[in-house]
Amino acid sequence: MTDTIGLPQPPALGASALPAGTYDGTVVLVTGGGTGLGKAIASEFARLGADLVVASRKPEHLAAAEEALGALGGRVLTVGCDIRDAEQVAAAFDAATEAFGLPSVLINNAAANFPSPAEDLSPNAWRTVVDITLTGTYLCARELARRHLAAGTPASIVNVGASYAWTGGPGFAHSAAAKAGVKNLTETLAVEWGPYGIQVNGLVPGLVPHEDMTADIRENLDRNEGKARSQPAYRIGHPRELGWAATFLASPYGRFISGHTLVVDGANWQRRHLTNPEVTPRARPARPRPLRALRHRRP
Repeated sequence: MTDTIGLPQPPALGASALPAGTYDGTVVLVTGGGTGLGKAIASEFARLGADLVVASRKPEHLAAAEEALGALGGRVLTVGCDIRDAEQVAAAFDAATEAFGLPSVLINNAAANFPSPAEDLSPNAWRTVVDITLTGTYLCARELARRHLAAGTPASIVNVGASYAWTGGPGFAHSAAAKAGVKNLTETLAVEWGPYGIQVNGLVPGLVPHEDMTADIRENLDRNEGKARSQPAYRIGHPRELGWAATFLASPYGRFISGHTLVVDGANWQRRHLTNPEVTPRARPARPRPLRALRHRRP
């Protein structure tokens, strides 16, 4: 039997399969592009010459985006925007168009997530995650499409998803349901808007550690030092690999790809049942008292 070597490591940071200047003169709007994988995606567009517009609710994320992306040499505009609000989304596109011109690439990366048993989710927690992840994605896509439909110009949308859109995600019912909606939305909009030159694709990251991971993911990685060995690729992903995938999907070289969701995870999600830890059921909640026991007895 041959030695296990895993999938090869990617080229160094800064390399690209696309020609230099592929995105010269192209305006790319990235939601949630100031941190984590959104920033990694935005960085690869910047390296290929794009003018970047980063939208986020948090001023500190906008400042981080301006610093990191500006260092790559391109033009960067940051705009405050809550993507759950259609008027704020429209204002962000107005600001982008005034500064650089109408964005022709949209990366819907912003999302919300946190672990919780399904029965413990409050209605507000459910709405918050679904509104940001699914409704926000739709509102941004709609705004881009309306403007390009009116102008008669082509555009590209890439929606960042998650593999539990296919598989379900125990502990993440809110996010898994929202991401399933994003996957379906991607496929639906690709068919509706394809005749007008607008391609719509999805992009799903695997295990790609980065500096802005949530505490629950970081703790899980810290507890599993050999996590790479549980991946079919025998390694974890690099943020730049997701960025390269995004720049290809939206590039002139990917024009005939639409309605597709590209999973960048070394095939891990396809064998998830072999990589997950042993199932440990939680204690059942106390049963409610029968109604008859709650009735007042006659004296």
